[in-house]
Amino acid sequence: SDHMENIYGYLMKYTNLVTGWQYRFFVLNNDAGLLEYFVNEQSRHLKPRGTLQLAGAVISPSDEDSHTFTVNAASGEQYKLRATDAKERQHWVSRLQICTQHHTEAIGKNNPPLKSRSFSLASQGSANSPGVQRRPSQNAVSFFNVGHHRLPAGKRVPIMQPDHLVDVREMMSQAEGQQRDLIRSIECLPASGHLTSLDQDLLMLKATSMATMNCLNDCFHILQLQHASQQKGSLPAGTTISWLEPKISLANHFKNGAAQNFPAEINKPASVREEQSIAEPCQLTREPEEINPDEELEDICDDKEDDLGAVEEQRSVILHLLSQLKLGMDLTRVVLPTFILEKRSLLEMYADFMSHPDLFIAIANGGTAEERMIRFVEYYLTSFHEGRKGAIAKKPYNPIIGETFHCSWRMPKSDVATDAATSSSAHSLSEQVTLSKDPEGQAEPDYYTVKFVAEQVSHHPPVSGFYAECVERKMCVNAHVWTKSKFLGMSIGVTMVGEGVLHLLEHGEEYTFSLPCAYARSILTVPWVELGGKVNINCAKTGYSASINFHTKPFYGGKLHRVTGEVKQNMTNTVVCRVQGEWNSVLEFTYSNGETKYVDLTKLSVTRKRVRPLEKQGPFESRRLWQHVTESLRDGDIDKATEHKRALEERQRNEERLRAETETPWCTKYFLKDGDGWVYHKPLWKTVSAAQTQQTDSN
Repeated sequence: SDHMENIYGYLMKYTNLVTGWQYRFFVLNNDAGLLEYFVNEQSRHLKPRGTLQLAGAVISPSDEDSHTFTVNAASGEQYKLRATDAKERQHWVSRLQICTQHHTEAIGKNNPPLKSRSFSLASQGSANSPGVQRRPSQNAVSFFNVGHHRLPAGKRVPIMQPDHLVDVREMMSQAEGQQRDLIRSIECLPASGHLTSLDQDLLMLKATSMATMNCLNDCFHILQLQHASQQKGSLPAGTTISWLEPKISLANHFKNGAAQNFPAEINKPASVREEQSIAEPCQLTREPEEINPDEELEDICDDKEDDLGAVEEQRSVILHLLSQLKLGMDLTRVVLPTFILEKRSLLEMYADFMSHPDLFIAIANGGTAEERMIRFVEYYLTSFHEGRKGAIAKKPYNPIIGETFHCSWRMPKSDVATDAATSSSAHSLSEQVTLSKDPEGQAEPDYYTVKFVAEQVSHHPPVSGFYAECVERKMCVNAHVWTKSKFLGMSIGVTMVGEGVLHLLEHGEEYTFSLPCAYARSILTVPWVELGGKVNINCAKTGYSASINFHTKPFYGGKLHRVTGEVKQNMTNTVVCRVQGEWNSVLEFTYSNGETKYVDLTKLSVTRKRVRPLEKQGPFESRRLWQHVTESLRDGDIDKATEHKRALEERQRNEERLRAETETPWCTKYFLKDGDGWVYHKPLWKTVSAAQTQQTDSN
């Protein structure tokens, strides 16, 4: 190919914090698939100062500027390089990517099958040296003692009967145990030496053994489904089916949410067994639960995600994961490593978008339709900063189906912006609602209460519903979000599909809104979050609308986290307010009368949410459900966190399979399906309407 020529030239290479950037002479050796560098061009005939194998490498332009790019080798080694300009960077990146693809594909074509490949355990020079000899007597199979069962020649395999599923399950368990031992043995090998955990043959052995077991598990599950369909309707009480995980009694699982009884597993911690079984003293129920805000305490948890922690240490794992992904791949069913998780559920992240309840409540206090729309835009744009915990992009826990999160905020009435023209009438209306709920004549509290509830209403696709209300101000918001994530090379994109509606019942207004897309950038270096896309806010009754653009950083130059928008009256097409700035820094609002208002989000006061203590939470409430994962992450014990997380995911898969086989639909707890969306089961607009009807009837 014309593009496979060797290229060379000077690039700047980042060495360390002390030395910084240094000019080095680089040579791309296409024939050998190597990127080499020298101190200068004159020393090119000497031994290279450094060499990277490009097979399996990832070449990625940096988001920092238009000159920088990184070369991430399969071994975990990384070169951070900088060209003189954007054109030269593109030249190097494209040539490196072509060479990388060529040599990566060559590995699969030229290597023999696994069974004939062996691994040298002797010290015979560098692993990259062409003179290394591998001893066939010490291959991977003999080294790891992997057994193979063969049938005698000429013996036919009998047809598998349903009664033999238990025997198959035991054989599968033995194979799974051997495969786990194999993986553990490979991962325990040193990172350097003649036989390492990153040896290409061993990585291929890991991948193929895992794929084989997954295939066998799928085949076994098909057999179980066939057996279940034959026995459907004629199962005697207490009959059990052997699942891929611990056996589950069918009698206890015809209703979702029923108590679960797993056999004790001695080799697992008690907390993991609890996560798999949710063995609770009380019967689990899907009936809605009324949460008393007085039981909630001010949250003292403050898990900022400003430390890379294990992400920095696990770069080779991320590289290995990236090598399995393709551009545009849907990541919904991809299990990501535990060390990239932040210490909260996605449902709690939605709650943290409400961390400025004073701005939320103040929307209803706007004296005109125009002012209320502008106040909503101000609240909307200030919600995303606190929704992110720190500057590092980490992923919240994927909620399991049926998971819920409850919290509330108390906001002193004196801290909420009011409108002089409407304060008295608004106060009297809210007072009527308060007095109707307080027949004993207790004094009206000097604070507003905003209550929040979220529920994971669907697993595939992953859909969350959340609802918040302030009864005193007769306002509420209902939303549902389907998170669709895709792999974009060196970024991960998350599209928030869904819609929210804010109801201002005193004014009879409804504001529909959508959410921007989110991107995790630079996932191999220091990952950070970026928002992008256009969102719209509309109020059909008043004719006001807002159009907001979250701008992603362009390839050349440009600012990070930029947002622009405008509010206009649709009937006259008049722009009444413009906004610009950064959604995580300073926002500038310019009004039609020429006035300008600045909002510094870094100085904006945050009201802590109120949450019930763990001991008072139900088993499916987020913090209690994920408590062992969170504690392990705080302790830095990634292996333990992974074990707890896997236990929760296994239980969810078991229940999903059972519901599919018994054709039992999932019953949500707080949200009801309404067309393409989900609506809270007891929204404020129904409660207020019923109260007004009752009051009219009594008069």
